[in-house]
Amino acid sequence: MSDAITLPPGLADYVRAVSVRESDTLRRLREETVALPDAGMQTSPEQAQFLALLVRAIGARRCLEIGVFTGYTSLWLASALPEEGRLVACDVNERSVAVARRYWREAGVEHKIDMRLAPALETLDALLGEGQAGAFDFAYIDADKVNYLDYYERALALLRPGGVIAADNVLRSGLVIDESATDREVVAIRGFNERLRRDDRVSLSLLAIRDGLTLACKRS
Repeated sequence: MSDAITLPPGLADYVRAVSVRESDTLRRLREETVALPDAGMQTSPEQAQFLALLVRAIGARRCLEIGVFTGYTSLWLASALPEEGRLVACDVNERSVAVARRYWREAGVEHKIDMRLAPALETLDALLGEGQAGAFDFAYIDADKVNYLDYYERALALLRPGGVIAADNVLRSGLVIDESATDREVVAIRGFNERLRRDDRVSLSLLAIRDGLTLACKRS
C-alpha cells in the first residue's frame, strides 16, 4: 500500500493518525494484508473510512463492491450499513476472499455481505437480469482497469437516482498525464476519465485522495 501521491509520507501518516477510527479487527486485517505480495491493491484506511462515511451520509441500504481483495473496504462498508443493509461484493480470487470472510465473520457483518465469486460483469448482468435496475444506493469500483467503463455503465444502471459511484485509481500514480505511458490499464483509465467528464447523466468530482478517487452522483 503506497502513500498518497499528493502528500509527503510524514503528512500522510499524520492525516491517518488524527482522523482514522479503525477497529482492532480492521487494523489486524490491514496488517495481515500488508504482508501479502499484492498488498498495494488494498484501499487505504483514510479512503475506506471516507467511503463508509459517504455510505452513511446518503443513507445507503444496498451497496455494490467491484473488487474485494481481502475485504478491508467491504468491512468498512458493511459496518456502515444498517442491520438490514446488504453489500453485493464481486471478486474472482477465492484465496483472498477466504481471508475476507474470516474477518467479516469476526466483526459480525458477514450476514450483510452477499459475496459473488464470479467475474464481476457476470454478476452485474445477472442483477440487471433479475430486475434490480435502480435498486442500489452506492457502488465502489476497484478492480481491473480495462473493464472500468463496463463496470461503470452497469453500476449506473443498477443505481437509483441520487446514488453514488466511487471509482478508485483514476490517476494511476500520475501516469495518466505521462504521454509515454501506453500500457492497457493507463490507456483505459484515461478513456474512463474522459468519458465521465462528458457524461451528463451524473454530477462529477475527481478527488486527489490517494491514487485518485472519482465520485459520480446519478442524476434524476
